[in-house]
Amino acid sequence: MDRAQKEKLVDELGQIFESSGVVVVSHYAGLTVAEMQDLRSRMREAGGSVRVAKNKLAKIALEGKPCESIAEYLTGMTVLSYSEDPVAAAKVVVDYAKENEKLVILGGSMGETALDPAGVTAVSKMPSREELIASIVGCIGAPASNIAGAIGAPASNIASILSTIEEKAEAA
Repeated sequence: MDRAQKEKLVDELGQIFESSGVVVVSHYAGLTVAEMQDLRSRMREAGGSVRVAKNKLAKIALEGKPCESIAEYLTGMTVLSYSEDPVAAAKVVVDYAKENEKLVILGGSMGETALDPAGVTAVSKMPSREELIASIVGCIGAPASNIAGAIGAPASNIASILSTIEEKAEAA
């Protein structure tokens, strides 16, 4: 890898570190190619990505970034898992680490907040962006449907009262 390629890689990693909601650093020693491909596909389905990069280049890319604190985790065979959704990458990595003991979570970051392995697990248990949006929409929509029901209820009550009066008048 020549200098220009390294500079390009450092720029790409810098963009990842700046734009990602969460970055998880893990050791992947012993994972087969098929297992790594499985992790990548799961991450892609969740809206995230997996990146293996030289630790030295990743440390250079981290300089001055909000998640600079994860540089201490970049030793040995590390893999970076990241997503814009602050929860997606953590969920996938934690679930995968439960199934495959070869993937060891070292830590990560959520913005400027450094996460240890327990922190990554805690983040993975939070609701995702989509789940939060759905619950907010439900909260916003519920009062509107209640209001519509309340507005429509008197009209239906009046209609049933009128039909009852009409039936009594016809019977008499």
